Amino acid sequence: MDQFIELFKHLINPQWIIDHGGLYLLLLIIFAETGLFVGFFLPGDSLLFIAGIYVEALSKSFYNIPFVVIMVMIALAGVLGNYVGFWFGRKSGPLLFNKKDTFFFKQKHLYQARDFYEKYGGGAIFLARFLPIIRTFAPIIAGVVQMERKRFMFFNIVSSFCWVFSMMLAGHYLDKAFPTLKEHLELIVIILIVITTLPVLIKLFFGKRKPSTS
Repeated sequence: MDQFIELFKHLINPQWIIDHGGLYLLLLIIFAETGLFVGFFLPGDSLLFIAGIYVEALSKSFYNIPFVVIMVMIALAGVLGNYVGFWFGRKSGPLLFNKKDTFFFKQKHLYQARDFYEKYGGGAIFLARFLPIIRTFAPIIAGVVQMERKRFMFFNIVSSFCWVFSMMLAGHYLDKAFPTLKEHLELIVIILIVITTLPVLIKLFFGKRKPSTS
């Protein structure tokens, strides 16, 4: 049990992922976090941001491939992850609404994603890519409601490339502008988590408030 807890701590630590897993683990994390419901707890935004900071080290560890190729590979991992979630939703998604809560699965996350999707329609696939937890379940919900495959893939591809490129380029160029950025990674991760999860928290606590009755 202690080993499992220790592994869990490592998997939510972007710095550990970059240092010990390199590009291989990074691709796996992005794939899982963007389409497998068991991956909702994994870091996404902060991992990409830090990957942008350490992209030179990632390049050296993987045949010195260019920065843009690394971003494309990660974006494709996100596309594939979302598609797997979409496929899973089409095949067995309706059963999830009757599934009991477990450590890795909470029905409230599924309902939050469904509400988000119903509110924003096809654009939810794009918007959800930038929101933790929601991005894990949005493609599954798209499959559950039988979204047209070509339409889903359009939003899936565009959103993945925009998400990956924006986060990694932000980390890369901010590191160039502020060389001491690496000394404050823990603070940066906390700030990113707060910024990206704030819309989810607002939706969770205030999105379903009942109107007052006079």
